[in-house]
Amino acid sequence: QSMVADCPFWGSVTMLVNVSDLKTLTLYQTLELQSAGGPCQVIVNMWETHHRPRTMTTHQNIDDGQFGFHNGINCVDSGWLTCQTEIRLRLHHSKKAPVSITKKKFKKSRFRIKLTLEGVEEEEDDEEENELSPSSWHKMTTTLEISMISANGYKSRHSQPECGYALEPSQWTEYSIHTMDPDNLELTFEFFEEDLSEHVVQGDIHPGHVGAACLLSSSFLESGNDIGVVTLPIMGRNSRQTIGKVRVDYLVIRPIQGLQCDMSSSYTKYWKKRGTLDVGHRGAGSTHAAKHHRIRENTIASFKSAAKHGVAFVEFDVHLSKDAVPIVYHDLTCCISTKKKNDKNLELIEVPVKDLTYDQLQLLKVIMLFKLNLSHQPFPSILLCTSLQIFQAVPENVGFNIELKWICQMKDGSWDGNLSSYFNMNTFLDIVLTDVLQKGGKRRIVFSCFDPDICTMVRHKQNKYPILFLTQGISEKYPEMMDIRCQSTKIAMSFAQSENILGISAHTEELLKYLSYIGDAQSKGLVVFSWGDDNNDHETRRKLREQGIDGLIYDR
Repeated sequence: QSMVADCPFWGSVTMLVNVSDLKTLTLYQTLELQSAGGPCQVIVNMWETHHRPRTMTTHQNIDDGQFGFHNGINCVDSGWLTCQTEIRLRLHHSKKAPVSITKKKFKKSRFRIKLTLEGVEEEEDDEEENELSPSSWHKMTTTLEISMISANGYKSRHSQPECGYALEPSQWTEYSIHTMDPDNLELTFEFFEEDLSEHVVQGDIHPGHVGAACLLSSSFLESGNDIGVVTLPIMGRNSRQTIGKVRVDYLVIRPIQGLQCDMSSSYTKYWKKRGTLDVGHRGAGSTHAAKHHRIRENTIASFKSAAKHGVAFVEFDVHLSKDAVPIVYHDLTCCISTKKKNDKNLELIEVPVKDLTYDQLQLLKVIMLFKLNLSHQPFPSILLCTSLQIFQAVPENVGFNIELKWICQMKDGSWDGNLSSYFNMNTFLDIVLTDVLQKGGKRRIVFSCFDPDICTMVRHKQNKYPILFLTQGISEKYPEMMDIRCQSTKIAMSFAQSENILGISAHTEELLKYLSYIGDAQSKGLVVFSWGDDNNDHETRRKLREQGIDGLIYDR
């Protein structure tokens, strides 16, 4: 260890045995953990992601250089989850205020909140006191980061003021905990009263401590739900009485099961600037547009047709059947006919796709529902395709924009497809990501999703493919989303920055009102795609191209 610019700098010397004359190097910061008799576990903290990595020869004098810098370019990325779990605790006003006070004394008070975390103490044998036990390693590797997201930007901190931060109605406050011991954490929200006449800044006078709310991580992890809400009583500081309650939204992110990522290539933040990319919507376009009636959407024929017409990427939706087969299909539901053999009347029952196995979906017959003035997509057996069939059939030079299908809640409380429950989020992504990582080859692939938590998980579960946050923004065409991160293009930008994802895929309706958003997002290091029916208009596409948009998703 030495000191560089008053900071500790660590280095090591490594012998390279049986090397060829030319070697490619990837530098990274890792922490290796090994308890007595246990396996060696590696946490990747930071690593170099240069598209063309460092090279060296065996007869070359090496300049130590600086981590991340190569050929004058700084290219460093955070690691992905290898053996640790990430727990997210969030406080926000999406549905209602997260803090509710019942004590009259504090009814008009404003509070700051600080999160502290401890490992639940376990008794250990005296003979192990001088050795680093597994619980000691776990305590050393537990970290806390705080982020605050709003339409005006985002802040990220590794430490909190002594009395925490105040909550704002337009702000999403999130605590991210990386830990090797997710079932054994004691999480305490401390509440501090502040004077409403004082501006909330980090250095102001500390307000008084009034109470606390305690949460054991095991209480929600044991439920088997990786996403949910818990309501905790706020206990007064000087009494055993409750003064209110706090509503805490949680998310648990686990490493991909059964698949190990490597450092051979990474495109999570890599984007080669070029002209605007044309992306074929569901292949050659929506079937419900009359001019596309000859080729069904989301089919191999549709994707091949789009490729012949020169698209750089094709866009399609992927979700799972009941038996966990990744399938390409747009809607969350499909329709089953109950028409009897000699009955001319056709009655359709809407069924969630997730409740049917792949074989059952294959048995459904072709019904041109749009002729019946229904919006539901049919599920024809001869047209249903799996991700494997698409990877095999579509030329590798055609990129894939894969939308990960997930349910979203509207501001009025309703859900997409009337589905208030769906797959376990970690299980869903482990299946789909493993499928794509194993079949992707050299194909350009970009994920996208309307659910911000899915975007976060994709970023942290793997280190190869990028993801775009799909947002409808402020819209007159679609109902407002419940999640405040989904309610405007500006806050979508802040979210994308805070999670260090590739960028956003914005609804053209709002972009046309504020064309400057494209340049604003790109100045923040974000890639910008756009989607929506407006993109089918040639003049609209021309306007967006002039603004330098990175990708246009439209019907070909």
